[in-house]
Amino acid sequence: MSDFENVSPVGVPPAMSAPPVLPSDSVGAAGHVQQTAERISREMQKAIVGQHELIEMLIVALLTGGHVLLEGVPGTAKTLAIRTLACILNVSFARIQFTPDLMPSDILGTNVFDPRSGQFNLKKGPIFAGLVLADEINRTPPKTQSALLEAMEERRVTIDGVSYELPFPFLVCATQNPIEFEGTYPLPEAQLDRFMLMVKIGYPSLEEEEEILARVLEGFRAQDLKTANITPILTAEELRQLRAEVERVRVEPAVRRYVVQVARATRDNRHTLLGASPRAVITLLTVARALAAIRGRDFATPDDVKDAAFPVLRHRLIVRPESELEGFTADRVLEAALQAVEVPR
Repeated sequence: MSDFENVSPVGVPPAMSAPPVLPSDSVGAAGHVQQTAERISREMQKAIVGQHELIEMLIVALLTGGHVLLEGVPGTAKTLAIRTLACILNVSFARIQFTPDLMPSDILGTNVFDPRSGQFNLKKGPIFAGLVLADEINRTPPKTQSALLEAMEERRVTIDGVSYELPFPFLVCATQNPIEFEGTYPLPEAQLDRFMLMVKIGYPSLEEEEEILARVLEGFRAQDLKTANITPILTAEELRQLRAEVERVRVEPAVRRYVVQVARATRDNRHTLLGASPRAVITLLTVARALAAIRGRDFATPDDVKDAAFPVLRHRLIVRPESELEGFTADRVLEAALQAVEVPR
């Protein structure tokens, strides 16, 4: 049975499964996470050239159960990266093209009357896939955008008063175009906060773009991932094990204080109308632990916090309008916050 088909109302106890087998002491928990992350990265690089931060952040989201918002101009491999990740996980994949006339039922699904049985049957929407691509999410009105809120936070949806669990794993990856504003609806702060990470995607380097052309000449087609020979390498139970290992990464008191001080510095900045919330502080710590595990350590460092700060916090800050006119952005506020806080030794 595929993840897409594994849907049951809330309250129905799941089938008991055997506990995952932990890695041997010779490898270690952190080393096991690092090895798996490297395997995922190598598989993704069969289809993606460059974009190392994007690949790393998608792996972080996978290890922490978070969702990702990708911002970049068209043609920078956003959709390709998400499709590739779905192939690696071997989970059901659904793409939702957000448009102004999209309705919440187009995302969640609806109950359809069956005249033969005289009963209503649930016709599941694309939200029931294991990996959901919300393409150009800012092109649909807030009413439809809000259909994702419960799913992203609670991992379930409510249709006609009945709640249904979503599959495991469940990951939402949304895209938006940063330069085209006509016909778009900015995401409300409540929805932005549901995204654990916001990754800005730029153009590839000269060498990377030449490599892209070389692969095309060799037969690679982005529309057909079979040409990249992607191999599924991760099961649901293995992912549960990896997430448990990430949760065992240690964070010393000095690093915890550093996380809090960085977040508070965003609130004290005169250019911000809204700084990082306590939930953002928790997310920053979570992502820093995942980065430490990916890098083969069982303890987090201030460098992990620094690397996590921009993708975790940039979309959660609101810059004052007058400061925006002066050219200040959320990233500039974060740069100032990191410079203002003393790094623990």
